[in-house]
Amino acid sequence: MYDYQLLPERLQGGVQRYIEDGIKPGDFLTAVITNNLKGTVYRADDDMIKVIPQIVFWFYNEAPYACWGSEDNMWKWIQTKDTEYKLRVEKI
Repeated sequence: MYDYQLLPERLQGGVQRYIEDGIKPGDFLTAVITNNLKGTVYRADDDMIKVIPQIVFWFYNEAPYACWGSEDNMWKWIQTKDTEYKLRVEKI
């Protein structure tokens, strides 16, 4: 559905778990997702600092708009995925 392979390999799992399951990512991805440039740069290591534009480009072009862009969007996304999970479990 989403082409996670366009992301740096070490971020693919965290982004996929966040988008598909609503699992809150680590601090660096949280800063990216919430549109916190200062936090993103502060939390980036030497490898990630170089690919921030690639990551933002991926979210802009691949990710559901509702899951990123602000802290409110992130928490709403996590809550929505949690609710979806609970509904699936109730059906079992």
